[in-house]
Amino acid sequence: MAIVLKIIEPHDKGISVSIQHNLTPQTWSTESLQNSNCLDVTQEMTDAYFLSIENLRLPNYSANTEMRPFVNTSMHGVGHSFLATAFERFNVPYIPVVEQASPNPDFPTVAYPNPEEKGALNLALATADREEADYVLAQDPDADRFAAAERQPNGQWLTFTGDQLGTVFAGQVLRAYVASGKPIDRLAMVASTVSSKMIEAMAKLEGFKFAECLTGFKYIGNTALDLTQQGFEVPFGYEEAIGFMFGPTVRDKDGVAASVMFAQIVTILRGQGKTVKSYLDELYARYGFFMTSNSYFICRTPTTIDRIFLRIRNFNTSGTENTIERYPQEIAGLRVTSVSDLTTGYDSTNPPTYKPKLPLSSGHMIQFRAERTSDGTRIILTIRTSGTEPKIKYYLEGNGKDKQVVAELLPSVVGELGNVWMEAEKNSLGRP
Repeated sequence: MAIVLKIIEPHDKGISVSIQHNLTPQTWSTESLQNSNCLDVTQEMTDAYFLSIENLRLPNYSANTEMRPFVNTSMHGVGHSFLATAFERFNVPYIPVVEQASPNPDFPTVAYPNPEEKGALNLALATADREEADYVLAQDPDADRFAAAERQPNGQWLTFTGDQLGTVFAGQVLRAYVASGKPIDRLAMVASTVSSKMIEAMAKLEGFKFAECLTGFKYIGNTALDLTQQGFEVPFGYEEAIGFMFGPTVRDKDGVAASVMFAQIVTILRGQGKTVKSYLDELYARYGFFMTSNSYFICRTPTTIDRIFLRIRNFNTSGTENTIERYPQEIAGLRVTSVSDLTTGYDSTNPPTYKPKLPLSSGHMIQFRAERTSDGTRIILTIRTSGTEPKIKYYLEGNGKDKQVVAELLPSVVGELGNVWMEAEKNSLGRP
């Protein structure tokens, strides 16, 4: 069985050096290869892939539960045929968005073919309204990401965030693992450091291991492999950008596998008289309410970005020799309790070395935790530069007992982050 991995340090640097040493194009005849070592393993790999999908079958899943068909869009990508085969094997009824089912590199029906983008699901939602469906599923064009929306009792659609989907998946994966009778302390789940910490809260209460890593499945997949070598079973990992990894075979995000898992979960919950939203609310009631607010500031001048991060790292410089005290000490009335700077290599939570537990980032990346002692409300705020776009991204999550308090707090944090920490007006920062 194949294991899908992505290249991480230090191998990436070695490959880059090798490429630089072999820049002159070379040609050779392929005739001698026809009957030698060239094998077509397409069918073998396809069969192995669908076997790995079938192995994701959840306990108590019954295809006989009465369900309206799911509406699915493949977003003009390659996922439709794979999804059709997977759903057939699980006997999942579905209606494709015909206009978006076939690959088309021009993406004629969407402004930007990413299920996370505003308006990208409009055609799928319209199809669901016409067909009176309760759920919309979506994969991005290369079928490695997954999104979902659920019709609410008032007829409006709720499009789940990546963190909400990650929480739902984690809850059901935990349930299936417990049902297997395996020891809970051998279970592990993985998420990127900018994803929700709700799985961390689940792990603390239930007794399984939670591991975080840098953003990207080259880190999530390899972290899962490392944990497996330590004796853990790692059936799930995710990142907030709607990427989800299931099972021991494909250590990468997989939109088809996520679609199959979500359809099973909906069916199981339906048999219990529940919806995905109501199940998510149950998880909040048990583990605390978590809410995210992720976005970015636009800055096209690298020197300005460097100056902003230098200011944050030296926010307080008078009369202090304590590194953590140089960073901002409060935001929106919350006291900063820890700082992890993955650029300079400082982590206030890891004395005496104060070295970060995570690998250092090639760009700017700082994570703050802050708390309001009066009601126990907490936030985690990560700010980092994008490696491909002129953006300073922020990932903000609040959690606490009162949903309204958390919801009202997050905009205040974003406002102070932009106006005070980053001096958005002075630095001419744009916003989406």
